Amino acid sequence: MELLNQVSQFVISGLATGAIYALIGLSFAIIFNSTGIINFAQGEFVMLGGVLTIFCINALQLPLLAAICAAVAGTTVIGLVFERLAIRPLKNATPLALIIITIGASILIRGVVMLLWGKDTKALPAFSGNDPISVAGATLLPQHLWIFGVTILVIVGCRLFFHHTISGKAMRACSFNPRAANLVGVSVGRMVLFSFVISAAVGSLAGVIIAPLTMTAYDVGVMLGLKGFCAAIMGGMGSGLGTVLGGLILGALESLGAGLISSGYKDAIAFCILLLILFIRPQGLFKKGETERV
Repeated sequence: MELLNQVSQFVISGLATGAIYALIGLSFAIIFNSTGIINFAQGEFVMLGGVLTIFCINALQLPLLAAICAAVAGTTVIGLVFERLAIRPLKNATPLALIIITIGASILIRGVVMLLWGKDTKALPAFSGNDPISVAGATLLPQHLWIFGVTILVIVGCRLFFHHTISGKAMRACSFNPRAANLVGVSVGRMVLFSFVISAAVGSLAGVIIAPLTMTAYDVGVMLGLKGFCAAIMGGMGSGLGTVLGGLILGALESLGAGLISSGYKDAIAFCILLLILFIRPQGLFKKGETERV
């Protein structure tokens, strides 16, 4: 019975972490579907969400909700500027060159944050306190509920946007065939800009809701970004629902491995899973032929 309770605890904690991986993976998929590149600066957008929120609370004395809104807006602007200054001028560059640009942007953002706010780890207060909630023999923190709730809202919002709005349908058209979309009057450049704006906003929101549990610092985006990328690979990059499932599975397996084997293997488990998928099923666990893109 005690072992069952431990497993339940590990699974619940893992699913909460996996929900963050799912949001980050979804951000990867949005940009990949619009541009064909992998944005390795995505982890820094996640980090900026947490760091800017703490800055707005401590330095600007904003209330929590206003600080979150300001942090998400600020990160979104950075994503917009990044696309305008680094990606758009190189629209005829190869995907490899663009990927290298995103790696350079990641290093730049990380360095600027380190210079402005230092290397110290910073804590963001929990949104609803820290009184634990007992569920099926496991302990659930109120922040876990915030993570699950925000993740569900973002997924539903993305679904509605991409399937029931003109801009969302235009972005999906560009993901399938940019030339054909351009011929019928869709501005491909504008859709690429939208993809960076949306991915930056989603990534920063993920950084905000995870910060009360893990705290944040200038370098936390590296590992979170890689694990979000792993979730996207598990889902097949082109599938929104597959990416979400990939993130949840990754988080649960990672938590179970860390709890039942050793916490020292936590990060290794994620990358072992990634390597296995790349070797055995490189198209992703949930991708069958041409899947519907987000």
